[in-house]
Amino acid sequence: MRTKRAIDLVGGTLGLVLVAPLLLVLALVVCATSLGAPLFGQRRAGRGGREFTMWKLRTMVAGADRMRPVLLAQSRDADWLDLADDPRVTLLGRLLRRTSLDELPQLFNVVRGDMSLVGPRPLPVEEHARIPDWAQARVRLRPGITGLWQVEGRASVSFQAMLLLDCEYVGRVSLPTDLTILLRTVPAVLTGKGTN
Repeated sequence: MRTKRAIDLVGGTLGLVLVAPLLLVLALVVCATSLGAPLFGQRRAGRGGREFTMWKLRTMVAGADRMRPVLLAQSRDADWLDLADDPRVTLLGRLLRRTSLDELPQLFNVVRGDMSLVGPRPLPVEEHARIPDWAQARVRLRPGITGLWQVEGRASVSFQAMLLLDCEYVGRVSLPTDLTILLRTVPAVLTGKGTN
């Protein structure tokens, strides 16, 4: 695990240096095209269930979280918010999500030690509270920017299937597995597979 953390620290720092100019431009475009701050922070459950703030480029209208309870009634999956067309997402936000550029600020979370480059996806605190006992293994590791769930279909995968994939990853975590997932993430991002 020390090797995994060292790779995260080096990879996260190098990634931040490389994408800093792009992040600045994207943040300015987000501000210019919709009201609100360019970054969106949300409380997520990390390793051991410890809460942390996960950062993303804002892809939704201001006050989007307040609309969540109403939209949950329209969700395709009762366990989490899964909409074919989320009305809160801005026009620019759709592009950022399709290309996963909205995830770039999570490199800050990786460098801070809240997240890993590869691992189970950190769930919002309220969704984490609904995880059954059999799936608690998913919080044994730091959550990741990418993982099995992302390369197997992202939003097209059900909540229960996502939990199974996360537990599968925890059961066979290794550097070769992480490298394979990182390599598979590239085509998944380029094709926009499973985004919403």
